[in-house]
Amino acid sequence: MPLWLILLTLVCLAGCRTDMHVQPRYNPLAASSFFSDGRSARPLLPGTVARDHLRANELLYEGTVNGQPATTFPFPITRQDLERGQERFNIFCSPCHGRLGDGNGMIVARGLRRPPSYQIDRLRNAPLGHFFDVITNGYGAMYSYASRVPPEDRWRIIAYIRALQLSQQANFADLPEKDRQMLEGLKTR
Repeated sequence: MPLWLILLTLVCLAGCRTDMHVQPRYNPLAASSFFSDGRSARPLLPGTVARDHLRANELLYEGTVNGQPATTFPFPITRQDLERGQERFNIFCSPCHGRLGDGNGMIVARGLRRPPSYQIDRLRNAPLGHFFDVITNGYGAMYSYASRVPPEDRWRIIAYIRALQLSQQANFADLPEKDRQMLEGLKTR
């Protein structure tokens, strides 16, 4: 027998393993004699709840109420939420929008397109759901952050954006009495 035929036979036989390549399995919803009820698919345990698939809270996950952009937050905003929003804003938003939300981030210094300032009337008057939609789906040159920023953090970033907008439009009379007294004390020095 020629040597090439022996080598070809050995190569073919080496590829004939079925130990892990072909495993017995049932097709979904196929009949089975293994379980007493005759089904291959096992019923869910009582009280089982789907995880990460059921996003029934339209406000939290879509930023809308009855299909319209939301005007309220889906949860109460605390100081910790604002701090987390500031942290996420500084990581994801400030490279383009700047730390003050004025649109003068590092990308502008590198010669790229300037994003709008959060202080323009259109964005100061925009509903909260508008910001959620833009963060989730992107807008213009801005791409989607849905895969990078969880929905709860998107709302925290929006709360921080509102805080930035308020900080740039605040009057002395808007400050709490304690802060006004402290600033007046600094003026007299």
